[in-house]
Amino acid sequence: MTTICTSTREALSGITDGATVLVGGFGMAGMPTHLIDALIDVGSRDLTIVSNNAGNGNTGLAALLAKGRVRKVVCSFPRQSDSWVFDDLYRRGLVELEVVPQGTLAERIRAAGAGIGAFYCPTGAGTLLGEGKETRQLGGRTHVLEFPLSGDIALIGAHIADRMGNLIYRKTARNFGPVMATAATTTIVQVERIVETGALDPETIVTPSIFVDRVVAVGDQ
Repeated sequence: MTTICTSTREALSGITDGATVLVGGFGMAGMPTHLIDALIDVGSRDLTIVSNNAGNGNTGLAALLAKGRVRKVVCSFPRQSDSWVFDDLYRRGLVELEVVPQGTLAERIRAAGAGIGAFYCPTGAGTLLGEGKETRQLGGRTHVLEFPLSGDIALIGAHIADRMGNLIYRKTARNFGPVMATAATTTIVQVERIVETGALDPETIVTPSIFVDRVVAVGDQ
């Protein structure tokens, strides 16, 4: 059953050091910044963060990195014009990096949620990202064997939840949220508001409550 939490700190309780945390968001779109701030307050460290990028400016993931809580980042876009926090830490050898092409990242997470043991993908074949990986010729193209990417925790931002934990998203803020929700042992969601069960049109629900463990309302995001 989904737990409706009264605060972000309550929602983040029990996250242990060394956890792998899937963090939704495409840049700041859909980034669960309230949950990340609470994760900073909770004090968990030695974390592996899986996200599309490695933080923007000084907020969200960048703030978590600046606190020295992250051991490794798995992402598609580690460098942007405003990713100076990660860039500095990486150059000083204070954080590890695994670069995964964006589509491969999404599919590795989806595979974890779907129970797929591994899959072949042409992206990365013949590049540094494919070095050391098993390959196979399929349809005349070289494919690289990729493995699922699961998390102990998923932190995602959605638009509205009902009291059962069913979720709907707002436009591009949807991005990685649905696949991450399926791929973590515990999925924690921040939403703008929580409505009564039955208030959401079933046809608009993207993430069913079976994949959601905790929800907290944070108001307009």
